[in-house]
Amino acid sequence: MRAAARWTHAHLRANRAAAVLIVLATAGITISLLLATALFAYATDPWQRVFTQSSGAHVWIHAQAGAPATSLADLDEVRAAAGPYRTVRTTASLQLGGAKATLELRGTPKRPETAAPQIAEGRWLDPRTDAGAVNGIVLDASVAHALWAEPGDSIALSGFPAPLRVVGVADTAEAAFRAGETPGVAWVLPKALAAAHAGPDQRGQTIGLQLGDPEDTDYVVQRAVTQLGADQITDVSTWRQAKAEAEGDNQLLGRLLGLFGLGALIAAALAVGGAISTRVRGHLRDIAILKAVGFTPAQVVRMFLALHLGFALLGVAVGVLLTETLGTVVPGRIGEAITLWQRLPGHAWLPFAISGGVVVFIGSATWLAAWRAGRVPPVPVARAAVASGRRMTGTTRRALGLRVPPALVLGWRGAFHRPLRAVAAVGRLAVPLLLITIALGAWSTLDRFSAHPEAVGLPAALTARSDSLGEQELRQRLADRPEVTAYPGAEVQALVPGQTGTITLRGLGTDAQPYPFSIVEGRAAHGPDEAIAGQGLLDLLDAHVGDWVRMTVAGRPHVLHIVGRSIEPADAGRVISTGLDTLRDGDPALQTGFYHLVLRPGADPAEVRDALTHASGGRIEVREIPNPADQLSAVRAVSAGLISVLVLIGLAELSTTVSAGVRDRGRDLLALKAVGLTPRQIAAVIVSATVFIALAAVLTGTLLGVAAADWLIDLQGRTSGWGSGIAQPPGTGILLLVGALAVLVAAAVATLPAARAARRKLADSVSDVL
Repeated sequence: MRAAARWTHAHLRANRAAAVLIVLATAGITISLLLATALFAYATDPWQRVFTQSSGAHVWIHAQAGAPATSLADLDEVRAAAGPYRTVRTTASLQLGGAKATLELRGTPKRPETAAPQIAEGRWLDPRTDAGAVNGIVLDASVAHALWAEPGDSIALSGFPAPLRVVGVADTAEAAFRAGETPGVAWVLPKALAAAHAGPDQRGQTIGLQLGDPEDTDYVVQRAVTQLGADQITDVSTWRQAKAEAEGDNQLLGRLLGLFGLGALIAAALAVGGAISTRVRGHLRDIAILKAVGFTPAQVVRMFLALHLGFALLGVAVGVLLTETLGTVVPGRIGEAITLWQRLPGHAWLPFAISGGVVVFIGSATWLAAWRAGRVPPVPVARAAVASGRRMTGTTRRALGLRVPPALVLGWRGAFHRPLRAVAAVGRLAVPLLLITIALGAWSTLDRFSAHPEAVGLPAALTARSDSLGEQELRQRLADRPEVTAYPGAEVQALVPGQTGTITLRGLGTDAQPYPFSIVEGRAAHGPDEAIAGQGLLDLLDAHVGDWVRMTVAGRPHVLHIVGRSIEPADAGRVISTGLDTLRDGDPALQTGFYHLVLRPGADPAEVRDALTHASGGRIEVREIPNPADQLSAVRAVSAGLISVLVLIGLAELSTTVSAGVRDRGRDLLALKAVGLTPRQIAAVIVSATVFIALAAVLTGTLLGVAAADWLIDLQGRTSGWGSGIAQPPGTGILLLVGALAVLVAAAVATLPAARAARRKLADSVSDVL
């Protein structure tokens, strides 16, 4: 033990800089993984973010008006309660007309502390200003979107003597509004609720229960049913149901960031493993000397394990400490993500799991390298006795004969004369480049959604409708705008035989003016009974292009021939679209419900919307069609952060490659100088060898990354129901720029170590016999 301790101490004194770099590299990797996890949780789980920020309730009990719901707050498992609130079920619509939605109005004199709605637009209710002739109302974001309502609009409610003014839109962690299934939530002052003309069957109460242990949810629901009576409870919703619904709307973002995080972990693991293996190979002579003075193979293995596990533990501790203490003060998204992450349930164990994973991997990589070290013979063997290299090939000799610069020829040979090591170095460096290319592919796809929405199923930028204008007048007003092409449309919910859910049957465009769908398979629908479908619908029905499908709308059968597949971002792709003329063949009384407005290039949707609204005196309701790219804006920021992490990992791998090249070329100094190479040419050999490795990694990583990005994004498109065909590869110019930067950085990183190695004295090289 004393000899091992003395060797470790001497090793640290002789390699202080290397030890510090190992610790800093491990700390950097740990910080990167922790930040990636925090950003992943922040960006991919908005439900959890809202639940945490609002101090959400795990169980919502909806009961009859006379039930003793207050007693549920006294259950042992309940930590806090929201309410009970007096409620009224009603139907709401904008005062100017439009979509209708079922609401559960909750009367509350102030903003709740438990399950507190998070204001996204506008403000909360104020008894001083919102209790007048026109009372205020705050809508849940999901129902506000369904009603096309925003702060300042007036809402007409059945059973209320006067309309209510929307003063705010809030995010909640409750189950989102779903037409015909889940009512939307809204909040009003108790005075406004009391003024409603509602019968006993429409009145009730709701209480939210926040539990000490979320796993007690089912047990608490059973206790609530027992305590109040099954006949007194009208509905129960839990946090698991709400989270499952919310996660279904964020699969693309979650999968992309999950892929990047996993890839960064693999790249970091490969970089650390390569660095440790290279370091052990660089100390073979020292290991042989230890064997010669009496160290056993097991002692050598334990010594290397202890040394590098100590580095790993110190680096992980530094990384966790810096992230936990300083991460919250970082301005911008990172600081906000760390602050929120520390409040999430998973934060109690995720840092330990990540730190443990880093230590376990480094320990595994060190054990493999140390095992090789334990097999080093105790007597140093001269290099001449070991066929470490290969004879100069005919191609190399011909290149030298053609007066190709010796630095390039010898650099190429130095880079690839040991194929296994060269492939390993190229592979480790190609992984971060592959992931960077995938990130750029995701970025390009988002840019395609923003810059060319017509290519990804969003040719129309606006939707217009009006209940106060006749169809002919509305069509004429839209036709008066030269920058607008209006396509009439209508949507109905259709029931497919054998299915318990419904799909969207859409009639859009006419035979004389067909709508410009984004067709990626088959052809557009032209004749009667022809339709195009989204991928989600085809998967639901197990159908293909060319099949006939039968569906029922209000008892009327519709039989349509699917002649094509389009990219369909709406309703998870469970949409079948045909011409409005075909839809009216099955229901002659069907009226035009809306117009999709396709704008000419360069037209600003906001300006067109304002102009139409102003010209009609507010009688035309114009809304922008949501673009999925707006919901995935977090991908850009997180991708930029992960690209930075991957760049750091690539630099660490370059450092490993350079150190290995310097060590190998340092042993060849005598031979290189003997053939007449100057120190500058020797340095150029080392730099060119590194550049060739980097160039091979760039080609490998870029080609595989482009293919992987297209495959992964299209796979996500198919599984999300949008359909394949949405992927947009990065531009050639961007890929060339990234590749050129990688090669230039590799040359810059290798320049200084190569120059130092070229100036080494010959005696130093002679002594390096292994």
